[in-house]
Amino acid sequence: MASADSDTDPGANIPLAVKILIAGGFGAGKTTMVGSVSEITPLSTEEVMTEVSMGVDDLDGVEDKTTTTVALDFGRITVDDQVVLYLFGTPGQGRFWFMWDELASGALGAVVLADTRRLDSCFPAVDFFEHRRIPFVVAVNRFDETDTYTPQEVRDAVDLGNDVPILMTDARERESGKRVLLALVEHVMRRRSPALSS
Repeated sequence: MASADSDTDPGANIPLAVKILIAGGFGAGKTTMVGSVSEITPLSTEEVMTEVSMGVDDLDGVEDKTTTTVALDFGRITVDDQVVLYLFGTPGQGRFWFMWDELASGALGAVVLADTRRLDSCFPAVDFFEHRRIPFVVAVNRFDETDTYTPQEVRDAVDLGNDVPILMTDARERESGKRVLLALVEHVMRRRSPALSS
């Protein structure tokens, strides 16, 4: 039975759909993050890597990786009864970057996952969002047995302005991923409403 509100306003109970991209280099943890925070079984286009990728995909630092995203990852997380985030994980290899423009269409913002084993692999994602003026945060995915860096060291290495939030995260942990998404939403709101940041 429909509520009185829905009788007068058919769209009253439909939550706002917000599109968020999860980007970064090959092997940075994008598929893992989408899967850990999604409240639905995520759509994943992970495929087993074959000999075709040898000499094409840069495996330095991620030699044990056996699968790769060939199109996108998709997940969903409900913030409350008014907002639902739709998460789109981008493919990381350069040969699939042609898809990024299509995936970015209509995105509110993005998370750039940085892997300190290969920090330079996040540079193309940072450049992509900077040039398109899409708000983003950088989330440093902490891998076991890797050196740790401060947010300022990462900021200096990636040459980011002070207006871009940098967070430490573990893509495997749901709560950690949710904190990153919340930080992104807050960053977007501050950019859209400068009065909120003062």
